[in-house]
Amino acid sequence: MQRFTKITATQFKNYSFSTFNFTERIIGICGLNGKGKTNLLDAIYYLCFTRSYFTKTDSLNTQFDANGFRLEGITATDVFKEAVAVDPESLANKINKIICVFKGVGKKEVSLNDVPYAKYSEHIGKFPCVMVAPDDIELIMGGSEERRRFIDTVISQIDAEYLQQLIIYTKVLQQRNSLLKKFAEQGKVDWTLLEVLDDQLILPGNYIYQKRKNFTHQLITLAQQFYNQIASNDEVVTLQYESQLNNSDFFVILNQFRQKDFILQRSNGGIHKDDLLIQLNGQVFKTTASQGQRKSLLFALKLAEFDLLKINKGFAPILLLDDVFEKLDNSRMQNLLHWVCNKNNGQVFITDTHKERLEQAFSGLQSDYQIVEL
Repeated sequence: MQRFTKITATQFKNYSFSTFNFTERIIGICGLNGKGKTNLLDAIYYLCFTRSYFTKTDSLNTQFDANGFRLEGITATDVFKEAVAVDPESLANKINKIICVFKGVGKKEVSLNDVPYAKYSEHIGKFPCVMVAPDDIELIMGGSEERRRFIDTVISQIDAEYLQQLIIYTKVLQQRNSLLKKFAEQGKVDWTLLEVLDDQLILPGNYIYQKRKNFTHQLITLAQQFYNQIASNDEVVTLQYESQLNNSDFFVILNQFRQKDFILQRSNGGIHKDDLLIQLNGQVFKTTASQGQRKSLLFALKLAEFDLLKINKGFAPILLLDDVFEKLDNSRMQNLLHWVCNKNNGQVFITDTHKERLEQAFSGLQSDYQIVEL
């Protein structure tokens, strides 16, 4: 598995130019609020996904008054302290260099070992990663788009073809919506052109549906198991994959919604309406669950994501935990750390405002750790 050994951030968020060296598998990042703890995690995430976890717009990741940013990450395959006693040449095939450069709107470059990618999507899945951040509760409480993004992010790291089909579907859907608006503006409909786009939507849509259906079956089983472990009770949490394609053919669905599409000027039928229905003891989860139950389910979903990536990739993904001490009580925190640090051998980054709290949490583990102070 790959672990980050060094990261250099230039003009990225609050970092003018900073280099961080990581010598251990378990890393605590501490500092007062505003020092850049979350930004460092986001830099790691960016190097794995070629985008920020928190914003879709690259210009928002650029330091104030700067024109762009540069991130460089060095990863090694299980090479840390042992590297000193090993011939450096024998490590050549174990070391990777990732560089992401943003030079302004439309000017972005991503390379692996100095070889630029033709498409950013080619990088996804090479360095699997899971992030847990304070605003992730929207995965439970927010709209269906949050849960679709969660599902898509996991599957895309496992299945490169899925990501390509998702890109195609999104592009055609945008074209279809633009066409519907054009019909409304002109007051006439070109049925032939609409049918061409419908045909182009159906093939990737069916592929995505089948992959999501199979994936959510695995996800749901794991999430329910993790929830019961974290919550330590007999509450019945159920998750169900909801899709219009569960009960009908995609072609039929497009025809059923055609009149509504014309009125609303957007596509109302398809896999872009999929969702995860979550219930607690038979009731809608987000309207009946307590804050503690919501946190437990969030971690259950994230741990299920971690486990599925590990199963499908053959090694544990990088885990980024931002301010998790504020989410869980001490007992649940120790259970979480024991699972991610002792039972798994992936690299873990954890942020907190208190160095002592990190050291106390890590002291009970069976692994060496590193504290990075900002």
